[in-house]
Amino acid sequence: MFFNSLDKMYKSVFGAVKVNQEICYRVYAPDYEAAFLLFRQDGQEEYQWTPMQKDAYGWYTADKSFSDPGVYFYHFMLRRDFQDAPVYRNADGWGTFEGQTDWQQTVFEAQYQTPDWLKGGMIYQIFPDRFYKAPAQLPRVFPERVEADWNDAPAYQNGTTGRVINNDYFGGNLKGIMEKLPYLQSLGVTAIYLNPIFEAHSNHRYNVADYLHVDPMLGTDADFKALCDAAGQAGIRIILDGVFSHTGSDSIYFNKNGRYDSTGAYQSQQSPYFSWYTFQNFPDTYSSWWGFDTLPETNETDPSFLAFITGEGGVIDTWMKMGASGFRLDVADELPDAFIEAARTAVKRVNPDGVLYGEVWEDASNKISYGVRRRYLYGKELDSVMNYPFANLIVDFVKGFGGVQFINGVMEILEHYPKPAVDMLMNLLGTHDTERIITLLAGEPAGNRGREWQHSTKMNEKQLAFGVQLLKLATAAQFTLPGVPCVYYGDEILTEGYRDPFNRTAFRWEKAVSGNPVLYWYRFLGKLRRACPALDGGDFIPVQYEQNFASYLRVKGKDELFTVINPSNVTAAIWLLPGWKDDVVLLGDKPVDGILYVPPKSVAFMGRGDWAKAFDA
Repeated sequence: MFFNSLDKMYKSVFGAVKVNQEICYRVYAPDYEAAFLLFRQDGQEEYQWTPMQKDAYGWYTADKSFSDPGVYFYHFMLRRDFQDAPVYRNADGWGTFEGQTDWQQTVFEAQYQTPDWLKGGMIYQIFPDRFYKAPAQLPRVFPERVEADWNDAPAYQNGTTGRVINNDYFGGNLKGIMEKLPYLQSLGVTAIYLNPIFEAHSNHRYNVADYLHVDPMLGTDADFKALCDAAGQAGIRIILDGVFSHTGSDSIYFNKNGRYDSTGAYQSQQSPYFSWYTFQNFPDTYSSWWGFDTLPETNETDPSFLAFITGEGGVIDTWMKMGASGFRLDVADELPDAFIEAARTAVKRVNPDGVLYGEVWEDASNKISYGVRRRYLYGKELDSVMNYPFANLIVDFVKGFGGVQFINGVMEILEHYPKPAVDMLMNLLGTHDTERIITLLAGEPAGNRGREWQHSTKMNEKQLAFGVQLLKLATAAQFTLPGVPCVYYGDEILTEGYRDPFNRTAFRWEKAVSGNPVLYWYRFLGKLRRACPALDGGDFIPVQYEQNFASYLRVKGKDELFTVINPSNVTAAIWLLPGWKDDVVLLGDKPVDGILYVPPKSVAFMGRGDWAKAFDA
């Protein structure tokens, strides 16, 4: 084993680096006559060979810096007796002759900074129609909308067609969210991420009809301003969902149904919105999102559309000036780099502390979308992304896939992402696009079963009890890994649900009571985040991890949090480092003779620093 990119003995700087930041690469190969560092920039086929210098102890070193942001790939070549042997990365991250892949070096803009106000905080995602219905005089301007009883399941078929048309409305509104701000405060929430609130003709509102106004079923523009003001006074900011890769066909801009007074692109080639869309055969054949003709795709870099969304006085300007603190970009994979850069400029123009997240399901540092390597995290586009890779790792870990795979996967993301993006990662376990986390952890797998089965299948008491055990393990990781936890509304009261639309049921407020042990657990984790400085951008250090468990430190200055998660059916024994005997046990049993014993399916927390001494669970 000649090299390990995670160890500063071999690579002087961990992970991604700034432009022109120097890195010293070191390979231990005393039995070889020469060594070379081989680098290639993404998009290039040929490697550049850099000779490495050998010292008296058998270490080969080479200093390297990069003048352009992007991703680079590298490995090493060792030479002996005129024979060259490549050293690649193996599955555990070590450099060996049996390795199969290059290492990745991410390089980002020197000025890349992300807002500090969210780091160390907590995000809460709300599907607005299903959170809370406050009494309000809302105009019934859209008669095709069906009012549902709050305790009903979401509609999952339309007559005999079997097609979900999402026209059932439960009546959640902005005033309802404002009324429940004290509840969100009790969880430790510092930001609310709202699914779309723009006027649209579905309960999910991803088919935008009017970018510039709140959907009347949710309230008014004045209600949104009032929500932002009240949330701000409660220490909570609002992040909106920006749906810009497509609009609704039933919209001011396309107007296929003739609902609006405007001349839409569907109605006339002289429409001011015509260039926003691509027609193959006007007017009935046009490019649409994933083939849904109700979602015509936009030409995001069309000058008129780009100015409307990102220009001064445009859509992003309008909502930021109303009080929003940023946007999450829907399907960021389908938004051109130039559009995302313009969106970032628009957000920061109104508020330099505004945030811009992107929906990316894979490793965002090296994602290829439509044949192009994306530049999400190099400093000119997104602040950070929705962290689906961590979600997958956490679920697999608590289901028994092992601590080694979990830690290795976490370290790979941390190595690939710039630190400014890492500190803001939206660490989710479930969203409006996934099964509810409690169902995913312990419910019967849906597989290819249809909506009728998903609608009628509920967890039994044994499954639910087992799911609670796994959920506590999963949320312990979610709240203590680098990034910011994002809780999907209702997960804290064990809301069940398979895939869309069953993952979007109305919040059962009768369950949100002080005696709910799972709700208490979420509040405990929120309190831990507020108390521990190390969870605000602190270093992540794996400690001991094996098949049955994983443990790690978060460290920031003199403040530390030690986390042990044991999903197995046997007690885990962790040998504590010297000096840890006086650390504060925040959760779990006290160590015995320098060994911390963590029972099956449980979590332990230990803390160091004044914060830990003052912490009261």
